[in-house]
Amino acid sequence: MASTKLDNPVWHSLNETHQNYVVNYNGIRFYHPNYCPFGGFTHLNDTLQGIHQYASLADSFFVVGEKPLFTDQQILKKDLICNQMVLEKPINIEPKENIIELITEEQKNDLFHLVTLVQPGYFKKKTSDLGRYFGIYKNNILIAATGERMKMNDFTEVSAVVTHPNHTRKGYAKQLITHTTNQIFNENKTPYLHVTSTNTNAIKLYEKLGFYTRRKISFWQFKQN
Repeated sequence: MASTKLDNPVWHSLNETHQNYVVNYNGIRFYHPNYCPFGGFTHLNDTLQGIHQYASLADSFFVVGEKPLFTDQQILKKDLICNQMVLEKPINIEPKENIIELITEEQKNDLFHLVTLVQPGYFKKKTSDLGRYFGIYKNNILIAATGERMKMNDFTEVSAVVTHPNHTRKGYAKQLITHTTNQIFNENKTPYLHVTSTNTNAIKLYEKLGFYTRRKISFWQFKQN
């Protein structure tokens, strides 16, 4: 079944829609680090050398899914356990704000700075090239955004659900998630996302919007020794 591809989202995204962004090391596949420092694999024995090689490109990166093999030249910094959540039908919320697609260089810079403020370390300068990102501006300042990151033929990951700390609790995230997931459904794809298992407030929000937790999945974070 197609849904089993969600067990290995990085691998299948780089094998399908995002194959132009792949760095392939004989069985373990990574996104080019300028776009997204994520990797995935299908055969455990293929991971040792590939992780060692990719570490020369990225100071810090994640392997998503099962725990890989690695050399003593890499440090396993953490096992970030996430809920992988899936949405099966559109959200019935009417957006009240003016939501725009962030397409200009200035808008993408605004996005990078907002995500880095709220969720530092994950979003790269070129991450916004992986999919469509949408935002809400107030007084010419980007205050909330959401968009698409990993993409397969049948699934698109919702990512960078961020609101500036001075503008929370105003329903911006709900509206942006609704808008983004509607775009994904319009392509006959299924939206999914990853949220750290300790982020209970976000999980409750996603559940209210109709997402369900499909499984727990590990993001193994590595850095050079």
